[in-house]
Amino acid sequence: MPKLVSVALALGLLAGTAAAQADETVRFWYHFDNADNPMSELVAKFEAENPGIKIEAENIPWNSYYDNLYTSIVAGNAPDAAMVKMFAQPRLVEMGALEPIGDRIDAWEGKADLQDNLLNLAQASDGNSYYLPVQYVVLYLYYRQDMFEELGLEVPKTCDDFRDAAIKLTRDTDGDGQTDVYGFGFRGGKGGHDHWGSLVLSRSGVDFSKDSLGSEAGVAGSQWVVDLFQKDKVFPPSAPNDGFKEVTGAFKAGKTAMTIHHIGSSNGMVEALGDAVSAAPVPECGGGHWTAFGDESTAIFSSAQNKDAAWKWISFLSSEGNNKEFNMATGQLPVTKSDSENWTLHEKRFVDATVGSLPFANLLPNTPETSDFVNTVWPVNMQRALTGEITAEQMNAEINKLYNP
Repeated sequence: MPKLVSVALALGLLAGTAAAQADETVRFWYHFDNADNPMSELVAKFEAENPGIKIEAENIPWNSYYDNLYTSIVAGNAPDAAMVKMFAQPRLVEMGALEPIGDRIDAWEGKADLQDNLLNLAQASDGNSYYLPVQYVVLYLYYRQDMFEELGLEVPKTCDDFRDAAIKLTRDTDGDGQTDVYGFGFRGGKGGHDHWGSLVLSRSGVDFSKDSLGSEAGVAGSQWVVDLFQKDKVFPPSAPNDGFKEVTGAFKAGKTAMTIHHIGSSNGMVEALGDAVSAAPVPECGGGHWTAFGDESTAIFSSAQNKDAAWKWISFLSSEGNNKEFNMATGQLPVTKSDSENWTLHEKRFVDATVGSLPFANLLPNTPETSDFVNTVWPVNMQRALTGEITAEQMNAEINKLYNP
């Protein structure tokens, strides 16, 4: 009898072990700074729909997110899946850390519901797809609809239209001889490369390749921006040093009639200006359009033990309904067409301007040099060009030197 009991106990233990092992666990890292975190509800919903898969979702502080991620990969303890941005992709690919998911995306029924161009923007330079978009923003033109109507102006569709409108919108409104409203709030400080990009990188053949910015079209683009400030005087005098706070603050206060930013600013704009503010895609300049794309995706790591389960989880987050709940917390836009159609967090005109800008949204080069471009090379040389210390040609030469030494 004792032997039979022992056998029975052993079999019971084996059965219990097998049951415990039946659940596949997916370790997922993400970063949510806001208090309204829907991850627990999304995990519970997923696990109810996918018995046998458990999600261990860990919220990693943003300030140390990528340091922790790179360290975990080197240490052999990477999560199975995580939220990732495009700037990290070249390094992650070089480390061999990412699992290609192109075939999974192609076979996924949710692919058709993704907004146009998102998968193209998320594709790696080696032609593979490692990222599945989960949220995004695109920069567009904010404009004072009431001021446009007052002066009988149309929303600018080209750079010529833009310049003409900016000149007319720059006005002394109280007759004291001082300019009260400027046509455009240009961000000459850090982050303003997106403004410059919409007005320069849109031009045919202008990009960051060798000598492109030194071409006639490249120099003419930067000179056109400088002339808006120096000759047309449609930027506030503070433009060379203005950052996000100054640019958006001036627009809300009625000191500028146009500026460029994304939907993350829209609720604050509406709170300050109501129906007087509207939005449209940035104008076509020199033969094309260019605007900045702000990204967030998810990825599966090559070290993941349960890649099929990890795919089910990240595709769940990018599916109709679930993606809406995810982005209601982040304040960015859902990647699904179906959720975008019924989106209520931002007013429709700003959603329409975002979606209308997606076909020509772009990213800066995914290279180590881009960090220096954003933080020092562009703002320093843009400020010097605006104030007349250097020419537009010299400014572009400094950018070209960075990317093409």
